[in-house]
Amino acid sequence: MTYRVCFVCTGNICRSPIAESVFRARVEEAGLDALVEVDSAGTGDWHEGEKADPRALSVLKEHGYALDHTARRFESSWFARLDLVIALDLGHLTALRRLAPTGEDAAKVRLLRSYDPAAGDDLDVPDPYYGGRDGFEECLEMVEEASSGLLAAVREDVEGQVT
Repeated sequence: MTYRVCFVCTGNICRSPIAESVFRARVEEAGLDALVEVDSAGTGDWHEGEKADPRALSVLKEHGYALDHTARRFESSWFARLDLVIALDLGHLTALRRLAPTGEDAAKVRLLRSYDPAAGDDLDVPDPYYGGRDGFEECLEMVEEASSGLLAAVREDVEGQVT
């Protein structure tokens, strides 16, 4: 049985593709890539069909991550096949929970930085789109810091499904 994780931000060209790339790498490093599927989407359709932001791609490449990505919009019907929907900020969390067809589906939505114990109360990953390259570096750092905790949670869920 495949465990499916989808990262969601606004336009699906910055934050969620960065999270998708980093988490996919963590899943592969952990040897879980045969069991865990990772993708991403946006709450809106502004950039649907576009590649990831060149600044996101550049930062990922410089840090050893790969990404082949085309932006798409999250659809309510996807909840049925997803195990975990990871929002990059509180606005996405709220939008996704409203979009969820059932309470069980709404419970699948979590904030990425909630998996980073050092994040404290500031659980949003700021949108780097309107800023400079340093915002993309900061985004990558926040995603990397939360990925260990997320991987531990996913590993626990996957092992629970297998046994």
